[in-house]
Amino acid sequence: MDILRFATAGSVDDGKSTLIGRLLFDSKSIFTDQLEAVEATSAQRGDEYTDLALLTDGLRAEREQGITIDVAYRYFSTPKRKFIIADTPGHIQYTRNMVTGASTADLAIILVDARKGLQEQSRRHATLVSLLRVPHIVLAINKMDLVDWSEDVYRRISDEFVDFAARLEFTDVTTIPLSALTGDNVVSRSDEMPWYEGPSLLHHLENVYIASDKNLVDVRFPVQYVIRPQNGQGDYRAFAGQVISGVLRPGDDVIVLPSGLPTKVKAIDTFKGEIPEAYSPMSVTVRLEDEVDVSRGDMIVRPNNQPAVTQDLDAMICWMDSEPMRLGGKYAIKHTTRSARALVKEIKYELDVNTLHRHQAPQELGLNAIGRVTLRTTQPLMVDPYQRNRQAGSFILIDESTNRTVGAGTITEH
Repeated sequence: MDILRFATAGSVDDGKSTLIGRLLFDSKSIFTDQLEAVEATSAQRGDEYTDLALLTDGLRAEREQGITIDVAYRYFSTPKRKFIIADTPGHIQYTRNMVTGASTADLAIILVDARKGLQEQSRRHATLVSLLRVPHIVLAINKMDLVDWSEDVYRRISDEFVDFAARLEFTDVTTIPLSALTGDNVVSRSDEMPWYEGPSLLHHLENVYIASDKNLVDVRFPVQYVIRPQNGQGDYRAFAGQVISGVLRPGDDVIVLPSGLPTKVKAIDTFKGEIPEAYSPMSVTVRLEDEVDVSRGDMIVRPNNQPAVTQDLDAMICWMDSEPMRLGGKYAIKHTTRSARALVKEIKYELDVNTLHRHQAPQELGLNAIGRVTLRTTQPLMVDPYQRNRQAGSFILIDESTNRTVGAGTITEH
């Protein structure tokens, strides 16, 4: 079975955690003791119903305030597909947590409260999801039970979102009216909304086509570790790492970047033995025909399909630290398996994610700000545009004095 990674996004109290709890409950993916614990906590808090949001809101501060603070990951499966859910926060001060959760998602569910319509955070998260190139979007119009299952309310919010999304870059947008609290249109079709002829949320998640989203064209194999055992196998030399895109096979002509040395793939090994091919996201060990110099941070690619080898990066940055990014700032940069240092040469603009307006040439980017910057690195990096390759087109910035991750970046077209 294939795996669908999806993230929830939206404004505060739109019902993201409740929706995930309902998905887990109705698909029978909860253990009895988990459900009993949630029922007991709901009773202690004086709730008249079992609060399924408690299945994902695990931090004490989250349960006390009734909000999501950190990204919570949950796993479940149906006979058709396995799922990894990232329940992300709605509050503006936790935007960086939302970016973390959505960065690896194949699909994003943007929740909207039917009573309130599109909020500032709904637009903010839609913009972030677009910048992160999440291919598939579901607009889940929640709490339809509180607006008497009104088709007019659904149409108004759906049309407003589609109009806003037209200015962003989405592969496809699906809108579903539902009630996470009552379970209508979550796992099963609702009898309360006969005017809606589309699928339930789970049916859509099970059937959305994601096979074409994988990049099987551009071979990118960042070397993570050089394997040279000292137990009598002195002639064994191989390179371990994860195939982030493309397909590698024994006999393929390859080159090693940044040196540009040519060679061929001799064999591909795993724990279970040799395999005929490797593709994303497999972790494998590659043996080469020639004794070329390869070390951690190098990248094995095909000769006629190479990434850009550059020290100048043009990128969109989501800033995640209370200390702002300033012109001339110096940070450690981590791209695939390669580490270097980076200098902020230019901050071109800051993006207002609510209006999509660009504030030109700011002197700094504050916490949760998103902007376009130019960086200069101390070592060449092997990069693709993020739009083409999400793994080879992304990086993080680290404050060397505190070792905190302070920024996440996506590389734009060169």
